[in-house]
Amino acid sequence: MAKAVKIGEKWVGNEYPTYVVAEIGINHNGDLDIAKRMIKAAKETGVDAVKFQKRTPELCVPPEQRNVMRETPWGYISYLDYRRKIEFGEQEYDEIDRYCKELGIDWFVSVWDESAVDFMEKYQPIAYKVPSAALTDHSLLRHLRRTGRPLILSTGMSTMEQIRKAIEVIGLEGVVICHTTSAYPCDPDELNLRMIQTLKSEYDCPIGYSGHEVGLIPSVVAVALGACLVERHFTLDRAMWGSDQAASVEPGGFERLVKYIRVTEMALGDGVKKVYDSEIPILKKLRRVQDS
Repeated sequence: MAKAVKIGEKWVGNEYPTYVVAEIGINHNGDLDIAKRMIKAAKETGVDAVKFQKRTPELCVPPEQRNVMRETPWGYISYLDYRRKIEFGEQEYDEIDRYCKELGIDWFVSVWDESAVDFMEKYQPIAYKVPSAALTDHSLLRHLRRTGRPLILSTGMSTMEQIRKAIEVIGLEGVVICHTTSAYPCDPDELNLRMIQTLKSEYDCPIGYSGHEVGLIPSVVAVALGACLVERHFTLDRAMWGSDQAASVEPGGFERLVKYIRVTEMALGDGVKKVYDSEIPILKKLRRVQDS
């Protein structure tokens, strides 16, 4: 049985309840008040943690993209300026940290560069998420490994060979590998949920699923296929401005998702055939021939 990983005060592994993450990401659009409303709404849905994204725009935006102009809530500005507008700094994360502790919900971030890791260490995060875009950044992976914190590795846009090389860098201790397809939203025929089983057969660690599909069914099926952690993008309103909103789940949907996951966990059982007490009256009523 694959080793479990402790994230905060909870364990992630085959024998534990599915760890559910509401990915707030950048859906707050740089507004702390919206972020706090999202944290509270996520807490009420029953998730285990909320997650944000932390990047240093000057390091993460490719040079050829920096001056590309785009329409935003702040006007027609460059892509680099847009990334700066939606990036939270120390003041905002201080409040996020305080507010999450007040509500009693865990939080952590996806980190996109080494400076972002150094910035986040102040908050002693329960884990770090490695975004799919950074899976091949071995320098970042080594920097993260040195923190000693659990790592959740997303595998979108990656080949099996690239995944193997990343695991060679970070090892499997304290690692959760998440299957994902990095399309927003993702068509069902590209979700490839059987990859969860492929990863489970190759790696002795918990396997999770980060979903970008529209709807809830694939994320529930992922649990049935063995995902120990499920992450979905979270929003207050899918009509809000932002690139990730369309592939996100609103509070009502997230509440249903958590419920469906918990029902699925109960329904999977232990795989050992038995006659349940509830079947006995029906057996006596309907079975005509008993064993000799």
